[in-house]
Amino acid sequence: MGKIGRNDPCPCGSGKKFKKCHLGREDELFSGGESEFSDEMGEKITSLPEVAYGRSKEMLDALDIKNLTGSHFGIRFIDHAAYEALSLGDGRLLDRREGGSGGVMVNIQKTAMSDPDNIYIAITPAIGDSALIHQLAHVFDYLAGSKLMPGLAKPLSFELGIPVEHVEHPHEFGYWLEYLRDQFRVELDADDMIIAYLYDNGLLIKGVDITQQNPPAIKTKSDQILRFLSEKSGEIDAMICERPGYIGSRVRKDEEG
Repeated sequence: MGKIGRNDPCPCGSGKKFKKCHLGREDELFSGGESEFSDEMGEKITSLPEVAYGRSKEMLDALDIKNLTGSHFGIRFIDHAAYEALSLGDGRLLDRREGGSGGVMVNIQKTAMSDPDNIYIAITPAIGDSALIHQLAHVFDYLAGSKLMPGLAKPLSFELGIPVEHVEHPHEFGYWLEYLRDQFRVELDADDMIIAYLYDNGLLIKGVDITQQNPPAIKTKSDQILRFLSEKSGEIDAMICERPGYIGSRVRKDEEG
């Protein structure tokens, strides 16, 4: 890997600049020892057998990743319980859906050495269509969108005092979520429906503002999202109340995030 500039996005995928994240702690990213991104740990992940839960195989077979993103990467689905059993420390990042189903895109830095040609998604046997395209949208957003790695945006959200969902799902993610929804005729669950609704109204934060650490732009947009959700709370609740994953008003949830 080439030299990383101080102002480049950190390779860990947090969305923060390198100088504000892993500068001085590069061994945590590239060490071959027992660090979070060690070769041994990557080999453990990439040696897990592929799974075909839900519509994962159908969707993967239908997607021309190279044509859509210009990338050489493939996608492999692995069992989340087996992944979590490796004690990699990010099982808490599982995007849980109704009935305990869900998935998580594995940080690409974990598997880059042992399998540089594939991106891994750990999923549960009960994963539904909306959760599947949610994780696929993260992959496509990473390959041909914001370039942000999901699951590591908490430091940025804490620093700015905004809900983590606002930096976890940028504008470009919204594009891919809707593309995959239409491609596979998926009924979005409650949370994804809100993301799509915000995207349609031009309210998701642009990836460039996140990667370039633009606090005024990010905070302004986050405030706009919260105001919009509050003003449209009745309309939003009516729209999502019968969808999978509905647990009540998302306005309070977002304000407390």
